[in-house]
Amino acid sequence: MKMNKEFTINSFISANSRPLSSLFYFVLIMSIFFTTSPEVFFSTKFHQAVLTVYPIIIFLVIPLVFVVTMGEIDLSFASNFAFASWIFALLIKTFSIDPFLAFLLGILAGAFIGVLMGCLVVYGRISSLVASLGALFLIRGFLFVVSDSKSITIIEIRNHWMYDLFVGKFFGFPMQFIWAGIFVIISYFLYHRHVFGAHIHHIGDNPESAAQMGINVDRTRIFCFMFCGIGAALAGMFSTLVNFTWWPTQGFGYLLLALASVFVGGTPTWGGVGTVFGAVFGSGVIAYMETGIVAMGWSGLWRQFFNGLIIILALLGHRFHGSRIR
Repeated sequence: MKMNKEFTINSFISANSRPLSSLFYFVLIMSIFFTTSPEVFFSTKFHQAVLTVYPIIIFLVIPLVFVVTMGEIDLSFASNFAFASWIFALLIKTFSIDPFLAFLLGILAGAFIGVLMGCLVVYGRISSLVASLGALFLIRGFLFVVSDSKSITIIEIRNHWMYDLFVGKFFGFPMQFIWAGIFVIISYFLYHRHVFGAHIHHIGDNPESAAQMGINVDRTRIFCFMFCGIGAALAGMFSTLVNFTWWPTQGFGYLLLALASVFVGGTPTWGGVGTVFGAVFGSGVIAYMETGIVAMGWSGLWRQFFNGLIIILALLGHRFHGSRIR
């Protein structure tokens, strides 16, 4: 019985060795906080702030794992974040549409951008890196123009039932964390327990072989980009709900955070390998790092420095850990 338990633990560690390696980053970051500012580490407000930003990162990161596992990348999520939340805020503020309906339309808007990205990559035969980078700035520029660089405030949503349901408190616990948990469970099932997840891994490993096996490679790719758009829309609208405000630069700061979370969480760049569990843990590491830097009053330049550093370290870890390198 004891041997069976040890075998189970060893199997778990072996299957999740990449994401578990990010424990190093977490211990390192928390050691820095504890050494330099112990009052921050033990502050309740600090951990509450982490719980606020953590779900937003999760909504962005987990769909990215799907895309990266296919051997693709989508950088447009940072602008889709703002686009979908702009639709959401605009419908409420200007057209007085019910917030819940506006929320659903915001999800559709994000999904639409995701489908466009997928079609551009699949049918336009354009590199996903180049296509999404172009879309990142195209969408952002569009938002600056149509909004005249002005923010939209929706403080009136505070009295709507949807606010308490999505970002209120449940016995003192942020509701957005619960919704993020539901999102994780659904994503875990799709990625690890459903045939769709198997298709993603096959495509990332060898798209030609996947097509010969009867997998609809193009449709699967488009669906993953659409899922990435839905995640960006959810993140953007939850952020708008928390802050009661939309602004044209919204979401851009999450670009490096989300990418760092993906790589720290154990999903390498060469495709065919990934883990939802790791994405959740990687998001937590980055959430603590981001919030801790702000809480300690460090310059925003340090945020960029640590984000870049942790991405490089994570990719180097994959390079020396990985069984297959492209």
